Amino acid sequence: MSTTEPDALLGPADIRELAATLGVRPTKQRGQNFVIDANTVRRIVRTAEVRPDDVVVEVGPGLGSLTLALLEAADRVVAVEIDDVLAGALPATVAARMPERADRFTLVHSDAMQVRELPGPPPTALVANLPYNVAVPVLLTMLDRFPTIERTLVMVQAEVADRLAARPGNKVYGVPSVKANWYTDVKRAGSIGRKVFWPAPNVDSGLVSLVRRAEPVATTASKAEVFAVVDAAFAQRRKTLRAALSGWAGSAPAAEAALVAAGISPQARGEALTVEEFAAIAENKPALPESDSAGSDSAGSDSAGSAE
Repeated sequence: MSTTEPDALLGPADIRELAATLGVRPTKQRGQNFVIDANTVRRIVRTAEVRPDDVVVEVGPGLGSLTLALLEAADRVVAVEIDDVLAGALPATVAARMPERADRFTLVHSDAMQVRELPGPPPTALVANLPYNVAVPVLLTMLDRFPTIERTLVMVQAEVADRLAARPGNKVYGVPSVKANWYTDVKRAGSIGRKVFWPAPNVDSGLVSLVRRAEPVATTASKAEVFAVVDAAFAQRRKTLRAALSGWAGSAPAAEAALVAAGISPQARGEALTVEEFAAIAENKPALPESDSAGSDSAGSDSAGSAE
């Protein structure tokens, strides 16, 4: 672990000075809210249980508040930044404030949704202050594309944190909850107030811990097949599964047959099911008539991709 000076991290004055120098104004379009409190980023790193041998990937590093705190604790940090100005400035900020760790830092200038490989050793952890408007798709994409990520801690809008960590039966349990559980064990890991950000958002934030499942969901169905059931179930969440899955199965009676075969009541609703139960439904999808199968195969591959 690095023994950096206390002032290596960015404070409120540092953030504003950097932003002014770069001509940066946080934009709502990209959901930018920069953390200006050093104690908060150190708390995030502690909560994430970052280890000296970790290779941490950070999405949306911004001006580098969390990046510097991660470099204090991890072996390496790979930051993925889409903004041209921020991506161009961050390596210089790291070199100026933490020169002894600069060779442990790599910047990937890209949209995280487009990244399919990262430089250096495989990442073992994901720690990020995710932009509110893309938090869930970015999180699920990173978990899917980088299976070596064992531990994740993300700071997201409090409402998003609640949805990710919700359990079956909770009124906010839905698609993000189930899909996150496909990859990980999820739990709420704390709350973050508004005053540690610049500009201060009009909502509170929450920390979510996601630990990669020791064993994947036991199913013969593919991820795409399971996610298709999840998407269909919550597209009409107030309907019973018999009705909500009628399009997915081909008809309401076919949906009922699949549900019964999976040991699930046709009158149940999606919000009551675990990811394992959605997988059981996917395993029992009725075979479509041969005349329908060719068209449905191509459509199915598209919908599976969008389900992520």
